[in-house]
Amino acid sequence: MIQTILRKIFGSRNDRLLRQFSRQMRAVNAFEPQMEKLTDAQLRAKTDEFRARIRDRLAQIPEGGDGNAGHVQRLADARRDVLEELLPEAFAVVREASRRTLKMRHFDVQLLGGVALHNGKIAEMRTGEGKTLVATLPAYLNSLAGQGVHIVTVNDYLASRDADWMGKIYGFQSASRLAR
Repeated sequence: MIQTILRKIFGSRNDRLLRQFSRQMRAVNAFEPQMEKLTDAQLRAKTDEFRARIRDRLAQIPEGGDGNAGHVQRLADARRDVLEELLPEAFAVVREASRRTLKMRHFDVQLLGGVALHNGKIAEMRTGEGKTLVATLPAYLNSLAGQGVHIVTVNDYLASRDADWMGKIYGFQSASRLAR
């Protein structure tokens, strides 16, 4: 009975997570008008800007006297923190790249799914609700740190189809590096 009362007052764990993720979703939405005004080249340049911001932040991490394990942990913590800071702007970049390449704009519920995936949570969605499009958000964000990202499906047909389909978004963002 106490748990029921507490849940009614504070909400379930899922409710609290959704409230937390909603703040990030609103931050993504706030960047949308700014991203719409960018040229394709300026939008592509955001990838290099984000990578530079990550690189600069990680370069500030001192090696310290606690050995390699301590340094590795500080780097991982700094990487996590800078990705959290970049999330709204990076997601807005992906949303705009998707709109330009696929004529598909991520809905708010898809942004929430992307935030959930970035945070290591399971985002349950029904068929047709855009799981494939959702995956582009955390995949792009986490790839910025240069650690590599894997998107897995057990269906060979869907893996091939989705790699070609969503590849247009990833290709749009990497075109600036290919042109050099």
